[in-house]
Formats: sequence, structure tokens, C-alpha cells
Amino acid sequence: MGVFLVTTAAATVTVTAVALLVITGRPGSVSDPLGAAVAQVSAGKTGVELIATRQKVIREDAATAAFSITSSPKISTAPPPASVGSTGAPVEPVGPVVTAGTAEAIAKSLLPSYGFASSQWGCLYDLWQAESGWSVTAENASGAYGIPQALPGSKMASAGPDWETNATTQIKWGLGYIQSTYGTPCGAWDHEEADGWY
Repeated sequence: MGVFLVTTAAATVTVTAVALLVITGRPGSVSDPLGAAVAQVSAGKTGVELIATRQKVIREDAATAAFSITSSPKISTAPPPASVGSTGAPVEPVGPVVTAGTAEAIAKSLLPSYGFASSQWGCLYDLWQAESGWSVTAENASGAYGIPQALPGSKMASAGPDWETNATTQIKWGLGYIQSTYGTPCGAWDHEEADGWY
């Protein structure tokens, strides 16, 4: 009888210890781990069930941590990584990274210097919105690059060596191209709407 009591007591201590591991293995999950462990033992959970529950909690916590890490947005004010220019040398971004809104403002301010009336703005906006979404680094499968989608992108080097990363350089090249090829942004937009390119 004494061996039975000692064995039962040892089993109870083991199950309680495992229950405590299950409960305390998850930080902040229960305010009273001892009470929760006693409740687990009272509910008739065996040590194997408690170990399985603990392992499940550990997997869920790991999955939650991984989900939080991979789904959190990465906010950075650093410039994009250097790209490689046509000579194979790295091309470092010049100036701050430009948002679409900033690129649009630059283009709007440059219209008069190319002889375009402010009434041409809507056509230019629609044209480059359709072509690149006003992204300095937009690139399509054919190799067209940048805000004006120059093909190849290296054509924009005639407007400046920083053509891969500088919105102003790309916009100047694009406005010059529109002026010499279509006369006005609305002429280029008409061509885009008719043929799907300009």
C-alpha cells in the first residue's frame, strides 16, 4: 500500500509539473499558473496529454512570432540599393528617393520650360500613370525603364548620368522625347490610347 501511495504521489507531482510547464511555457497566458495546473490535473488530463498540449502551444507561439515578423511592414528611409549601370559599375542613387507625388510635382513644374501649356498636364499625368505609375524604377519585360518608360532605359543617359535613379533626369528626358516625337503630351497620350504605346 505504501508503494502505491508513493507512486500515486510521484505521478501527481509529475503531472502537476508538466501542467505548470504547459501553462508557464506561454508568457502572459494565465495569471495563476498553479491554479491552471491544478485545473488541468483535476480535469483528468494525463501527462501525455499535457505534453501534447504544451507542444501545440509552442508551435502556435512560433507560428505567431513568424507571422508577425514576416507580415510587419519594413519602413525605411534609406535609398534603394545601388543598381548596375550600362558600364557594369554601380550607380548610386543621387538625392532623396522620390515618391510618385513628388515626381508628378516635378513634371508639372517643368512643363513650361518645354513650351507646354498647363492644359497639357492631364495628358502627361495619364500617359505616365499608364506607363509607369510615376515610378523611377518601373521596368517592363521589354526593357523599358523609369517614369517615361524609355526603351532602352539607357537612352535617358543623354539627360544625365543619374538617369536610373533621378526623377528629374528621367522627366526631362521624357518631356524632350515627347516634344520631339509627338509635339505635346496630349499628342503622345493620343498615340498611347490608339496603339497602347508612345
